[in-house]
Amino acid sequence: MENLSTSLITVEEACEELMAGRNTIYSLLSSGKLKGFKIGRVWKIPRESLKQYILSQSKMI
Repeated sequence: MENLSTSLITVEEACEELMAGRNTIYSLLSSGKLKGFKIGRVWKIPRESLKQYILSQSKMI
């Protein structure tokens, strides 16, 4: 099983991966287009969720 701490990323890491701003990432999370969850006030995004979002946006799935 993959290490859980490496399978979750922060909003900042998602910004780097997608080359997008924080507001864009928060908007994607709020709309459900990018799957994630909150621990307290901090969003956590599964790497697999980010991968699926990229594939869906590139019409590869």
